[in-house]
Amino acid sequence: MDISRRDFMHIAAIFGLGAATAGCISPKVPAQISLKDIYDFKATGNFTLLHMCDIHAHIKPLYWREPSTLISAPNLVGTPGFLCGEAFAKHYGLEPSSLDAYFDTHIDFEELAKKFGKMGGIAHMKTYLDHVRMERGADNVLFLDSGDTWQGTGVALKTRGEAIVKAQNYLGVDVMVGHWEYTYGKERVLELIEMLDAKFVTQNVIGNDPFADEYEELIFEPYTIQEKGGAKIGIIGQSFPFTSTANPKEFTEGWSFGLRLETLQEYVNELRDEHKVDCVVVLSHDGFSVDQEVARKVHGIDFILSGHTHDPSPQPITIDGTVIVIAGSHGKYVGRLDIDAKDGKVLDYSYKLVPIASNIIPADPEGVKLVNELYAPYDAEMNEVLGKTKNILYKRDTFFSTFDQLINDAIMDEMKCDMAFTPGYRWGTTVLAGEDILMDNVYEMCGITYPNVYTFDLSGKQIATLLEDIADNVFNANPLYQQGGDMSRLGGVTYSIAVANKAGERISDLKIGGKPIDLTKTYVVSSWGGNLQNAGTNLQKEKIRPVYDVTRDYIKREKVVDVSNEGNVTLLDYDCGCPVKGSTSC
Repeated sequence: MDISRRDFMHIAAIFGLGAATAGCISPKVPAQISLKDIYDFKATGNFTLLHMCDIHAHIKPLYWREPSTLISAPNLVGTPGFLCGEAFAKHYGLEPSSLDAYFDTHIDFEELAKKFGKMGGIAHMKTYLDHVRMERGADNVLFLDSGDTWQGTGVALKTRGEAIVKAQNYLGVDVMVGHWEYTYGKERVLELIEMLDAKFVTQNVIGNDPFADEYEELIFEPYTIQEKGGAKIGIIGQSFPFTSTANPKEFTEGWSFGLRLETLQEYVNELRDEHKVDCVVVLSHDGFSVDQEVARKVHGIDFILSGHTHDPSPQPITIDGTVIVIAGSHGKYVGRLDIDAKDGKVLDYSYKLVPIASNIIPADPEGVKLVNELYAPYDAEMNEVLGKTKNILYKRDTFFSTFDQLINDAIMDEMKCDMAFTPGYRWGTTVLAGEDILMDNVYEMCGITYPNVYTFDLSGKQIATLLEDIADNVFNANPLYQQGGDMSRLGGVTYSIAVANKAGERISDLKIGGKPIDLTKTYVVSSWGGNLQNAGTNLQKEKIRPVYDVTRDYIKREKVVDVSNEGNVTLLDYDCGCPVKGSTSC
């Protein structure tokens, strides 16, 4: 693509490039902004798949810091899906202080945030999407959404997902699958699908209520066949297989979830043998590492467009002939996959993970208007300044994050408990040091449909067993047994962990309130975002409140929050947070 003088001047102004370089585009200029041109791409084949995943209802630009600790079992750590920081930069060959490094790692994040600005936003995404549709021809392009789209912000919560469906329709989503979508409840999910212009496909959700008409029947269409560029494309949907265990069962009572690899194989065969498609795509919310296992077990899939684990992966990975891509999270990226397919086979493809740099890609005016309209009824609440933060508030990490610590501090301050549990959700936002904390930011961290903080009693033995169970979910050597999410964040607790130890023997030196845990003692525990209260006793009903209200009130009382970046977990078998493959070191 040729960059016009006007576009170049816009980029030059953002990065402070002198007028002396603006007369002609020097080969050195793109290196200064990390990309020759965000749009630069060598078109391939007869159709294009555009892909997003895990935007978590973030329709406005935001800051999103990638993890500084990303640990897994020794056989997985340092592999795609478990890469961060220096290990990520080395694996993908990122230049230091580049736009790529800013989007893909935590390194020098605050400094680069001031240089490059915010990320994502549907108005900026639309500009890029329209560019590709114009270049390739709209009839040759499909836009696919791997889910975790309707939930994650205040405007999503207030409208029960409707605002985000309107955003998807504006973007032109063609096909989607789900996970957090289901936490609006079955009835609301079906209502939102009716509002959605896209197809909602899923082969791994069936009815399990023997008294319902849908018993042992598919709830959704398992796949769709689309014709683009003269090719027949079969797209099979794969919703998050652990939805009914990772989220409260009441939202999906009567629906059964699972990987269902046998039926997935059957649908792949059906598309190839009966429908004679030229390309088979699995639109997935399994998670990046799980989908790598899917590629080993299910044959005949050309492409898996993955989601759930929020990984940016600048390069595809290929396993047994199946190409797997994933497009990060929070609207920071759009994946572009150009494919040449005909006569029942894929001949060639090219891929790029495109950063939606909102200071470089202009906003589509209609998108700005839509976002303003969607937020207008809630502006007074969302824009309320609750306080300031002295240090950066970030979300994503394996064991600890400052925004989660802030939530735990708020819970412990109000509930007067011995310890607090905050779930290891991967979605949220980042607030830079010295910035105002808005109510909008609080909703971005904990805007869920089951937000209540519960305070109750648990024995020390229950707490110790629970933490070992969570650790086995997060660090199991078999990705198929990992349900996603990071370790629960704990307030009032410190512990050490040996990730490589066997189940039940990972955690040591567990302390509550600075004292070694007493397995026979009863502790007062507060938690939200799960079902832990069901395992406890002596529920203090008078204290039940939504977590976003608890956090809001705490910030307003503190006025300036000062959350240390010193974690409360000691990692025993790795000496850094971003180890390379086959090593305990960076």
